Amino acid sequence: MQVKKLSDLPIPARQTTGAAGYDLQSDKDFTINPMQRVLVPTGYAWEIPAGKVGIIKDRSSMAYKYGISTLAGVIDSDYRGEVKVLLINLSSLAYKVSKGDRIAQMVIVDHYSDELVLSDDLDDQDRNGGFGTTGK
Repeated sequence: MQVKKLSDLPIPARQTTGAAGYDLQSDKDFTINPMQRVLVPTGYAWEIPAGKVGIIKDRSSMAYKYGISTLAGVIDSDYRGEVKVLLINLSSLAYKVSKGDRIAQMVIVDHYSDELVLSDDLDDQDRNGGFGTTGK
């Protein structure tokens, strides 16, 4: 998979052979205040293969220890601009990020892309409730 370098950051990498996600780093210094959202450049554009999609996910340590989470993280295979990460601070404390800090991870997965067909009837299933109807 090809990536285009847009800054002086090292190439995104998986930290172990079993890691699913490529770590994304911040290309700027900033502080994210409680309940604030920040769009963070990563310094790279990606050429994600056709039939795949990049999903940006939290780093578990940032979410658990500091309340920093990602939002709106779908990178389509036909997008060629710089990948940016939308972070939100869900904690009550400000959080400082330095250029080069790992802020999120991107997992590349297959996606389903059939056309939708309008139908008046769907196959009957036992499940129609959602939102916890199967129990705790």
